[in-house]
Amino acid sequence: MAKRQVYNNAEIVFTCSEAFHYKGEMIVEEHSLVRVLSGELKVIQADKTYIFGAGETHLFPRNQLATLIKYEKDGLPYQAIVMKLTTSYLQDFYTNHTIENVLRKSQKIVALTKSPLLASFFASLLPYFELENKLPSEISKLKITEAITILRTLNKDIDCILSDFSEPHKINISEFMERNYMFNMPIEKFAYLTGRSLTTFKRDFKKTFATTPQKWLTEKRLELARYQLVEKRRKPIDIFYEVGFENLSHFSYAFKKHFGLAPTELISQS
Repeated sequence: MAKRQVYNNAEIVFTCSEAFHYKGEMIVEEHSLVRVLSGELKVIQADKTYIFGAGETHLFPRNQLATLIKYEKDGLPYQAIVMKLTTSYLQDFYTNHTIENVLRKSQKIVALTKSPLLASFFASLLPYFELENKLPSEISKLKITEAITILRTLNKDIDCILSDFSEPHKINISEFMERNYMFNMPIEKFAYLTGRSLTTFKRDFKKTFATTPQKWLTEKRLELARYQLVEKRRKPIDIFYEVGFENLSHFSYAFKKHFGLAPTELISQS
C-alpha cells in the first residue's frame, strides 16, 4: 500500500506513506500544521525548496501551491501528523483574543524551532489514533486551541498569518503563471488563486499568452524538463515529478512528441 491515512476527525490526521517515495501536489484551503514523525518531506515551491525530517514541524499556510515528495529514511516510512486550522475556528479564536495591529505579509511556510512544547503536544496526539471511536469534538477543539497557543508562544509573527482571512484578489496573471506553472493543479485552482472565475481566467490567459492554459502549461513544463536534463544533467526519473507530470511514461511520451526525441535520447546526444 502506497499511502495510509487515519482520520481521527476532519482536523487531525495521521498519514503514512509506505512506498519508497510518494508525491503529490498540494493546495489547501486551510492552514495546516505538520509534524514529521519519521522519513523525510520535501516541499517544492516556486521560489524555495524545504526539507523536513523527523521531529521537525512546520505551518503550511492556506492557498499555497507546492509539490510534496515524501521519502523513506533510515529504513522508516514517511509518517506525519497533520492538523488543520480551519478559517471558521480561527475566526472564533481571534474573536476572543486581542491582538495588536499586525502588518500583513506574504504568506510563506513557517519552519518552527524545535521545542519541548511541540514535542509534548504531538506526543499527546498519538494515542488518539488508536481509538476505535471518533475523537470527541470537544477534545479536538481543545487540542486545536492548544496548538494555536503554542504557535503564538513560539513565533511572535504567527498572528500575521492565522488572523488573515482575506481571499485571493485579482493579481497579474502573467507573473503568477510564470512562477507556478510547474505545479500540476486543475485550471480551476489556478483561476481561484489569481482571483478570477474560470471563464475570466481563460479569457485573460488567452489575451496574455495567445494560447490555451493547458497547451502553455505543457510547453513550459517540457522546456523546464529539457533544461534540467541538458544543463543540470539530471535523470528523467528524478525530474518528471518536479516539472509537473504525474508519471514517467506520460512525461516521456509528451517530451518526444514535443522535441522529437525521448528524454534518454536527448541526454545521449548531449
